[in-house]
Amino acid sequence: MSARQIVLDTETTGLNPRLGDRVIELGCVEILSRRISARHFHVYLNPQREVEEGALKVHGLTREFLADKPRFADVARAFLDFIQGAELIIHNADFDVEFLDLELGIAGLGRLGQHVAKITDTLAFARELHPGKKNSLDALCERYFVDHSNRTLHGALLDARLLAECYLAMTRGQESLVMELETPAAAAAALAALQVDVSNLVVLRALPEEVALHEKYLDGMEKEAKSGVLWRRILKTA
Repeated sequence: MSARQIVLDTETTGLNPRLGDRVIELGCVEILSRRISARHFHVYLNPQREVEEGALKVHGLTREFLADKPRFADVARAFLDFIQGAELIIHNADFDVEFLDLELGIAGLGRLGQHVAKITDTLAFARELHPGKKNSLDALCERYFVDHSNRTLHGALLDARLLAECYLAMTRGQESLVMELETPAAAAAALAALQVDVSNLVVLRALPEEVALHEKYLDGMEKEAKSGVLWRRILKTA
């Protein structure tokens, strides 16, 4: 996996780039070492065509608002510099990739996959995790307790930020908690290095509101888990 991940979203004039629809907003959020960084890439774009009424209801971006914005070709190099070599995280990736392949092709810059290490589709991943459930971005936000109350309209940067939080929640159990070492000697050395004097550690108890939020999160996990939540089973047997 690439050490650097970019969560990406677009807004477009319509649904079909083969019929002339274009990208009108592009938002990217950087994740480094499973933390959302302060770096992002965001731009509105002049599509040089009308915005379809159905799309306008989704994102609210009018042709008049976009008239003085740059064309995709004007920002393409800066966009590629930002995503270069990263793993892209996209919800319903086929949609965005088709549009961006078109835009990059018009600019003479190849295809999106040529510039990144990997493209991960969070919609496909969510469907594997939650078969038969709704897996839209709004549904994921509700499932993983990500605040999306400001999402009255779709927006590429806002949606990328929300997806970044959902993705980190979805993959929370995937990071390894134990290093795989080649030899017993290496394992012993690693364990010795981990020995810490805990006599002076200060224990900060969770506040009541933090405990309540934790219980709410476990309630949501129990709804999704067929065999219950391990954390609660451990507490019952402790």
